[in-house]
Amino acid sequence: MEKYYCTTAIDYVNGAPHIGHAYEKILTDVINRHYSQRADIAFMLTGTDEHGIKIQKTSASNGMTPKELCDTNAQKFKDAWKALGIDYTRFIRTTDENHERVVQKIFKKLVEKGDIYKHSYTGLYCSGCECFLNEKDLTEDGLCPDHMKKPELVEEENYFFKLTKYKDAIIKHIKTNPDFIVPSFRANEVINQLEDIQDISVSRAKSNVSWGIDVLDDPEQVIYVWIDALSNYITAIGYDVDSQTDEFKKLWPVDVHVIGKDILKFHSIYWIAILMALELPLPKHIFAHGWITIDETKMSKSLGNVVSPTSVLESFNLEYPDAFRYYMASAAPCGKDGNYSDDDFKEKVNAHLANSMGNLLNRTLSMLVKYFDGEIKSEFKKVSPLYDKSLETVKAVKHHFDYFEIQEAAQKIMELVDAANKYVTDSAPWTLAKEGKMEECGTVLNTVLEVMCVISSLIYPYCPNIARLMSDQLSYDINTKLDNITCNNIKPGKLISKDEIKPVFLRVDSEFADKGKK
Repeated sequence: MEKYYCTTAIDYVNGAPHIGHAYEKILTDVINRHYSQRADIAFMLTGTDEHGIKIQKTSASNGMTPKELCDTNAQKFKDAWKALGIDYTRFIRTTDENHERVVQKIFKKLVEKGDIYKHSYTGLYCSGCECFLNEKDLTEDGLCPDHMKKPELVEEENYFFKLTKYKDAIIKHIKTNPDFIVPSFRANEVINQLEDIQDISVSRAKSNVSWGIDVLDDPEQVIYVWIDALSNYITAIGYDVDSQTDEFKKLWPVDVHVIGKDILKFHSIYWIAILMALELPLPKHIFAHGWITIDETKMSKSLGNVVSPTSVLESFNLEYPDAFRYYMASAAPCGKDGNYSDDDFKEKVNAHLANSMGNLLNRTLSMLVKYFDGEIKSEFKKVSPLYDKSLETVKAVKHHFDYFEIQEAAQKIMELVDAANKYVTDSAPWTLAKEGKMEECGTVLNTVLEVMCVISSLIYPYCPNIARLMSDQLSYDINTKLDNITCNNIKPGKLISKDEIKPVFLRVDSEFADKGKK
């Protein structure tokens, strides 16, 4: 595989990052790290969406300029992703000078092509959604169903994008590419939305929204979110209307846009139509993940249950973010909603990472030191049915990632861990040593350590720090490509001494100091 390009949605910076933001970034980072083990180049894009009425209003209420608010909050997102080990390749901000310049040229090109036209419009506008709503989209009380607020009646002259022109082409693309939208059950939702789709407003009058990118040749209008924010996926990698960089040519089309299910419409309809208008190749996949609830309750500022991702690391005194990454990435089946709770977090990571995986490596290495002074003997046999299961697991994990089944891939890895633990229990190397069957004892230990090399590679996207600690103790190259994985990594000779054996993950036993704190 030559390249893999994946993106997250860019986050709106009128507030600080929460666990919902973190879920998407962790999912995408796990996907990106997995494909870094398969592709020559793995490129992950994330960033922040920094224009619009909400930024304008929030900054004014805080006595700041919009740019000051954006600078402050964009840094909060960067700090959070650093703490969570999000290894993105590029962080784009829609206030970046190059992005703004190219967006203006994209807008102008679509005007010249006749795909954008000026039109007077009266409609119901929800500032939370940053879009106009139809009356049929509202609740019985006339509220936006997502924000439970009444949209305001807006009358102004805006530029509109001819979305209806591309309706049939989008429907055809979805129907002829069943893996375009993931999970596939969401494709019908999109097709239903397309049935009565209308042209969309892609600018706002500067008299109503001043914080945005100016429309070239029309200083009274600013470019609205769809042309601005969605274009980040191409401006970040060197797209320009007049020319494309080598990087853009190498990376585009994107392999997957990872987004929340609530913005699927904008990516699978609006963005696809824009790309068609620009005559660019379409994304290979759009993966719409579910939401994360807190203790089975939807996050809400009014309920006070909005959880900061870094607060979890601090509250459980985690040296590395790996446990939280593993928990979040395996929180839900592909495209379904997941849940976070303190108790479930502690129970799951203790069971999987400490008791099963970490303890397996620790006790196997300890027995190798106890019985063989940490040395792998040449007479230890190199054949085991467990090797076959290990290589089958590599294939299964790759298959699940190809379908964005991140939780399911994690389950396969843990099944291999459980099989290795059962093998140790059934083989009882301590009994073999007691009976003087040292070659058989050593073969059992060597077999488990070979399997642990495979496990360290497979768990790396979820737990990069734990994986490196494992591979260091195994003298295994964690950078081995998945296609090159074997069960013949540990060579005869001294592998480890007693003082080099360290637990790769300690049990999480601390509680939140004060659950009343946000």
